[in-house]
Amino acid sequence: MTHARPARRGRRARAVALGAVLAASVLLLAGAAHASAATASTAPPDLAAAGWIWPVREFRIDRPFVAPAHDYGPGHRGIDVRPLASPEVRAPASGVVAFAGQVAGRGILTIDHGGGLVTTLEPIASELVAGTPVDRGATVGSVALGGHAEPGVLHFGVRLDGRYINPMLLLGGVPRAVLLPCC
Repeated sequence: MTHARPARRGRRARAVALGAVLAASVLLLAGAAHASAATASTAPPDLAAAGWIWPVREFRIDRPFVAPAHDYGPGHRGIDVRPLASPEVRAPASGVVAFAGQVAGRGILTIDHGGGLVTTLEPIASELVAGTPVDRGATVGSVALGGHAEPGVLHFGVRLDGRYINPMLLLGGVPRAVLLPCC
């Protein structure tokens, strides 16, 4: 009989713990749904309609965007493009230079396009300074050396509300997913 009481307490403690986990899960799901709704309301419904252009004219994609499984997971948060002719880099859309300078030995140029969209181009040699307005298609620099990409390759990254997205969404290059019947 001395074993009956601890067993009841153990079941009761597990039930209380399970209830706490379920309550926390409901709160987390509600918060995630609220955050998702807030992000969805600020994002343009069709990013491809934004009219962005590639940052280089003639190029080959060396490495595509690879979404990470979670915020800190491995992935490739941009597209690496290799210019085939000119190393000239263009603004993919109008905006204002938010940052221009060296980071970890490579030139970085960040353009704020408004609406939560920010482009990062690297490695780049640029004479622009923060606060400079740029028009879509305007030359903003040239491909330089440094960074994770091979020499002569430009990394083109885009963030929407602070989260990296596939730049192809803005260039009309990602087809919509089609769900096929199972089995």
